[in-house]
Amino acid sequence: MFSLEEKITSRTCSGYQDQHPHTILYNILSWRDSDYLSNKLNSNSVAHNCHCEQRRAVCLKDPKATCQVASGVLVKTVCFMRSLPSFSQLPLGDQSSLLRHCWVPLFVLGLAQERIEFEVTDVPNSSILRQILLRPGLSEKEADQPTLAGVHRLRTCLHQLWELDLSPREYAYLKGAMLFNPAVQGLSAMLFIEGLQWEAQGALREAVLLLHPGDASRFRHILIAASAIQAVSHSLVTELFFKPVIGNANMLHLLSEMLFVP
Repeated sequence: MFSLEEKITSRTCSGYQDQHPHTILYNILSWRDSDYLSNKLNSNSVAHNCHCEQRRAVCLKDPKATCQVASGVLVKTVCFMRSLPSFSQLPLGDQSSLLRHCWVPLFVLGLAQERIEFEVTDVPNSSILRQILLRPGLSEKEADQPTLAGVHRLRTCLHQLWELDLSPREYAYLKGAMLFNPAVQGLSAMLFIEGLQWEAQGALREAVLLLHPGDASRFRHILIAASAIQAVSHSLVTELFFKPVIGNANMLHLLSEMLFVP
């Protein structure tokens, strides 16, 4: 059974940023204002039952600081993938498929592990009435805009993970279990990937039993929290955390460059 955290610590990405000075996502890391967000979540902003309210288009209240932190989490996410020999040994097509389908769940786990908090505000010149009048004929750009409901779903996932207070070891094994997803369509090494997922889940179960021997339900609660992450959309994460940085650049192209370019 492989040990994810040993593989992670055996290979660092300290020089990875220097090798990619042209990558847009890394440029934001050089901003001087690197203060981490410490504001408390405003529970009143998502405690609405009105469907119109939940459809409100939102954006980051402090995009510069939040996008910088999010970019740092994304760099660590890609480094996690690169650090796993089991992942690097997969066919390139399978690596690309897993990257495309799994980067958002891994990124959300990274946000939770580093306890990143963020605030949102209404998109300028956006109103509930305008959105109602435009439906169902919203343009593609408007349809992709993050909504209050989507942000609430993401925050719920983060809070579930924070309540579990996972250890670094538990996070490492959980990331492995979510990365090696045999349900991704078109995998040529599906059975091998399925075996890797079982190994990661088994390692996670052993870690939970070792760290929390008196909590019989903890492993199940971790899997439930992981399942909820799958409901977080790729467009929400891209538009909310990275669109202010990358503009119209293709997110998957940038991720592929970060993962595959030596």
